[in-house]
This record gives sequence, structure tokens and C-alpha cells, in this order.
Amino acid sequence: MLAYVTLGSNNTEKALEFYDAVLGEMGVKRFFDNERLYFYGTAPGQPMFAIGGTYDEKEATCGNGVMPAIAAPDNETVDRVYKKALEMGATDDGAPGNRLPTFYGAYFRDLDGHKICICKLG
Repeated sequence: MLAYVTLGSNNTEKALEFYDAVLGEMGVKRFFDNERLYFYGTAPGQPMFAIGGTYDEKEATCGNGVMPAIAAPDNETVDRVYKKALEMGATDDGAPGNRLPTFYGAYFRDLDGHKICICKLG
């Protein structure tokens, strides 16, 4: 159902450095760009995550209540990605742990303040 989600950045170069390292922990890489948005994914036709400047060229801001959740294959990957995000300058918004019997997740705020969840479902 989901094709992609985009988060705006006020410093795309720093955001790309951050997400290259953080999403790289999961084997996710940049697929393509249009010189404004940079798309990350695992395979063609799969949901993607995009970072870049805003279309209207105004300041990028965080949406209150907006939180992309990125699926991880296992709890260890959740832990590793969360740790890498903090090492790269993210702020903690919820350490890794079980939230429900079938949900293990961790939360951080990226360099632009966007809330991100890394989780293992099932």
C-alpha cells in the first residue's frame, strides 16, 4: 500500500550522511534522486523513504504526530539501527524494547527533529 514517505531537511547533505549510515545498518541504500529528493529502499517496487529539501523551498518542519515506522527483520537490527542513529547525532525518543507481545521497537529524532520508529513486527 505505501509507495514512499518523504521527510524534509534543512541540511540535506547532513541528513544524507545520517541516513546513509543509519539505514545502511539494515542494508538499505540510496536508489535514486531527482536532485531534490533522495530515495532509500531495499528493492525496486518496495516502499521507500525519501529525504530532501521542500518543494516550495521554505523551511522544512516536523509534523506533529508524523512518525514513519521502518520495519526491521529482527530485534538485533532494531537495537543496532537505534544505536547507530544516536551515534550519528539523533536524540533518544524511546529505547529499544517490547511495546506489545508482537512489537519490538525503538524511537529517535533525526537531525531535523523528525520522529522515527525502527521496529520488528510479529
